[in-house]
Amino acid sequence: MNDPEPAKITCYSDGEQRMMRRSQEQRGRWLRPLLLLLERLRVRPGHVTLVSLLLGVAFCPALIWGDELAAMTLLLLHVISDGLDGPLARHLGRASNRGSFTDTMADQVVVTFSTLTLIHVGLAALWPGVLYLFFYTMVVVFAFVRNALAIPYSWLVRPRFFVYLCIPVSIYLWRPSLDLLLWTVSALLAWKTLTGFIQIRRRI
Repeated sequence: MNDPEPAKITCYSDGEQRMMRRSQEQRGRWLRPLLLLLERLRVRPGHVTLVSLLLGVAFCPALIWGDELAAMTLLLLHVISDGLDGPLARHLGRASNRGSFTDTMADQVVVTFSTLTLIHVGLAALWPGVLYLFFYTMVVVFAFVRNALAIPYSWLVRPRFFVYLCIPVSIYLWRPSLDLLLWTVSALLAWKTLTGFIQIRRRI
């Protein structure tokens, strides 16, 4: 008999948490041989989170040095490994608020450094890049606060994967595509920041 999962204080909305539970259970079934191997090798979810963080951060110098293929490969490996620590934690019975918080902070570090790098190399203009980074961070912080206050967002815009996917489009196909996406998601994130602020202010 499995112990009940602890209450989650995360940066995810109600809808995201339900979807993530289903997704992690499904990935756990698909990845069971790999998870068993990692368990035998004594790999822990925190190890996977650290590797994912390092891969995401390594994207930045690779792009600055002009090795676009290496940069995109590192970013892809970051995304793949980022989707592995959750299923591994559930498989090992180690899912916790601490793990979720650590994973979220690691993701935020990658978002921050990758966005600053995109601005630095000229793939993203200053204002859409800075606004995207600011409102993304605010939404993550407000999501944690709202969940702690038991007034979670009903839905959230989480656009980092779309931004990552748009990077090669901007490099190889249409340069303005990334700025257009950043302006669009910044507007959506600004709206969620505003509604998050209102709800938190009302509760406290």
